[in-house]
Amino acid sequence: MCLSAKPAVDRLERQLEDRVMVVRLNIAEKVGRQMAGKYDITRVPTFIVFDGEGQERLRQSGQWPNERRIRDELLGEESG
Repeated sequence: MCLSAKPAVDRLERQLEDRVMVVRLNIAEKVGRQMAGKYDITRVPTFIVFDGEGQERLRQSGQWPNERRIRDELLGEESG
């Protein structure tokens, strides 16, 4: 994960810890490269939000995560 984005991801993980699972991958490692290929990740950092069915709901690439947008997407899923 892009280290400059770590504080934002840490905040999201703390705020949503009882509702979501956060998975962090390093593209310098084998599994990170495999997932980058599988999910067509071409920029770092990339944040992908999946719903409970495994469908992609939100993707942000090449920038810090928009914490509010990610929270809204995740919490909107629960209320819908």
